[in-house]
Amino acid sequence: MDFLPLFLNIKNRPCLVVGGGEVAARKVTLLRKAGACVTVVAPDLCPGLATLAAAAEISHQARAYEQHDLDGVRLVIAATDSADINHRVSEQAERLNIPVNVVDQPELCSFIVPSIIDRSPVVAAVSTGGASPVLARIIRTRLETLIPASYGRLAELANRFRSRVKARFSNTSERRQFWEKVLNSGVAERVFSGHMEEAESAMLQALEKGAAATAMGEVYLVGGGPGDPDLISFRALRLMQQADVVVYDRLVAQAILEMTRRDAERIYVGKERDHHAMRQEEINSLLVKLAKEGKRVVRLKGGDPFIFGRGGEEIDTLSEQGVPFQVVPAVTAASGCAAYAGIPLTHRDHAQSVTFVTGHLKDGSMNLNWSQLAQPNQTVVFYMGLLGLPVITKQLTAHGVSPDMPVALVQQGTTEHQRVFTGTLENIQAIVEHEKPKPPTLIIVGNVVRLQEKLSWYKAPKQPRKGATSPISSPAEESR
Repeated sequence: MDFLPLFLNIKNRPCLVVGGGEVAARKVTLLRKAGACVTVVAPDLCPGLATLAAAAEISHQARAYEQHDLDGVRLVIAATDSADINHRVSEQAERLNIPVNVVDQPELCSFIVPSIIDRSPVVAAVSTGGASPVLARIIRTRLETLIPASYGRLAELANRFRSRVKARFSNTSERRQFWEKVLNSGVAERVFSGHMEEAESAMLQALEKGAAATAMGEVYLVGGGPGDPDLISFRALRLMQQADVVVYDRLVAQAILEMTRRDAERIYVGKERDHHAMRQEEINSLLVKLAKEGKRVVRLKGGDPFIFGRGGEEIDTLSEQGVPFQVVPAVTAASGCAAYAGIPLTHRDHAQSVTFVTGHLKDGSMNLNWSQLAQPNQTVVFYMGLLGLPVITKQLTAHGVSPDMPVALVQQGTTEHQRVFTGTLENIQAIVEHEKPKPPTLIIVGNVVRLQEKLSWYKAPKQPRKGATSPISSPAEESR
């Protein structure tokens, strides 16, 4: 180990930064965040430091560095573009036993500044000993995905209970076991979801029982997005990797399902037309049953759980049964597929509003407000509408939409199997009969589709089938 990792208390302590440029400004920001009283020695200051000095938030000595600037200083950072000054600061600080850092010169440092993950009062630091600061930042970025922003609140809660836990358990081994159990229980998730009162209540119950309360689990209603695993949120990934049971739908991409915990039980409840692996009422009951068994359950859905995902029905049942739950929104199919197809859902020149519509209602009909859907200057996105496409084209045309209105079909959008077919209300059915797109396919109707060819940026691997994209064409062109 080249450096001993330490956390230094510099709150209200005098610290010195030599240099007035942008690099120095970043170091000043870090020191001030730790509560230091910062003095900057430099003939000139960059705009950011000048603003701080004008507001008396830092002290500025407008001159070159002199050795007496080190008097009474707890820590010093040299960030000038002069090798001679940096070397002099390092040498003089070392003689006075003052911790010194010279930016990007680890050989002149008695301490280095790591990449920091700040979840105060929880702080994690990553260092490569000055060998590769960029690598340290990359590692920090990866760790950021695993450490929720609210870990600080969890630490504060634990701190409030420290004395009571110490009084409850007679030795350090018992206390350690208690904290390990409770901080890996539903208490933590209550904190992460912002339910502090519930978290404190669970802590009190755990103290009374001498262990983490396990009578009730929790359900995480997680949106898996449109298919690309890179689009799921940090929070979704964390919950997916700690769940005991995963209850998942047909539209959840396999790559996303594989991101769940390897040893978690997986229960498929997908629905296809005229075939449901499990009725919705049975799914609702299953979630309640699993949670009451003390299990952490991820209810994993394609897209966003609150947009045609029946998430509202499920949490309604959970709420009635007193089961704790969280909802993790996601990139919905409409925005994800449209973005990957190069179709902006709104555009100042083409559409000032967007409407999401389900392609079939609960009773299997398509009794929609066609007059509203036929209004100009809007984009209409149909979910689950592939089988009903003939009705969609017929009704929109009958309610005044031009037969030349552009239409796009996005098959398995955001994935490597994405295919985009474009046409018009008049010819899109012929394109479907020729290309035979497969579900899930999203239908986008509106003038914004005209931008698809120009703005298309995502290139899925070529499929063996011919004609992956059909241009918008007139009836005459289609007949040739």
